[in-house]
Amino acid sequence: MTDAALDTTVPPTTTQKLLAEFVGTFALVLFGCGVGFMNDGSVVQTGLAFGLTVTLMAYAFGRISGGHFNPAVSVGAALGGRISWKDSGLYIAAQVLGGIVGALFLMILLLGFDGFEAFDDSMPLATNGFSAGSYDYAWWAAFLVELAMTFMFVLVILAVTDERNRAIAALAPLAIGITLAVIHFMLIPMTGTSVNPARSLGPALFSGGDWIVQVWPFLVAPLIGGAVAGVLYPLLFGRDADPVPGSGLSFGAGGSSDPGFTQQWNQQAYGQQQAQQPVHQQGQPIIQDGWQWDPATQQWIPAQQQPPAPGAPGAADPQAGWAPPANDQTQVRPPQ
Repeated sequence: MTDAALDTTVPPTTTQKLLAEFVGTFALVLFGCGVGFMNDGSVVQTGLAFGLTVTLMAYAFGRISGGHFNPAVSVGAALGGRISWKDSGLYIAAQVLGGIVGALFLMILLLGFDGFEAFDDSMPLATNGFSAGSYDYAWWAAFLVELAMTFMFVLVILAVTDERNRAIAALAPLAIGITLAVIHFMLIPMTGTSVNPARSLGPALFSGGDWIVQVWPFLVAPLIGGAVAGVLYPLLFGRDADPVPGSGLSFGAGGSSDPGFTQQWNQQAYGQQQAQQPVHQQGQPIIQDGWQWDPATQQWIPAQQQPPAPGAPGAADPQAGWAPPANDQTQVRPPQ
């Protein structure tokens, strides 16, 4: 076998990433909802089924796609600068398809039981709801709790996959799975637990009746919760790397990140920036935001205090305000 055949530096293709997201979400719905249906929604068994499945799928496919398996995670990752909006949209499409196919396959398997009826709302496929079946919960409360729990879930994901957490990188999938299981322990009696629009949509489509009517909070609330986590994590805790082009508030497929939102989250405060000494080359003044670095005093001074000598070549009109000399010995830096 040649060295080229053993090359592990070649990144996965887009097709491979989408297949990983499809398979991971398919497995999450099949195993999680399957265990929930077969055990009448047992809190511990169902919670562990979802948590362990996402752990195993993350270990299996995390190196390929990052192991999202959840549109809310993809939205949070895009807003947090981890992936581009283009990739996020493709991921979400693969996840939704995986959830629908997983629910369809589960329904086909359950047809092997005598008495099971497809699209019978009295036999839901571990669906989510708030006032249907055995659930008795206000819609606004269901919406709020799903939003809050998805926020916590995505926040944990962004934290444990942070490059600055390299020491625990191998345990990240386990931490994510445990978090999802704990969330299920709390929410199963309330809503059946979604925190994942792809997990909710598939089973609802094949359960029919009120389950389809009541699926909307479980599509909208997790997306909002994931988005809030994607915004707040880098704001509160900084970035581990520069934002991916086309992420954050820059919705173009390949554009640069919006500097007002996703650029340089780890910058120090303005006062601290003033105290920093920039890299300075002899004879080349550093001009930035109306300030000029004075190497003699090791501080920033107003650029107006360094006008070119009157009558010197390239001197600006004194009535027009100060401007740096137009020569190749001056570096003018745009505002950051």
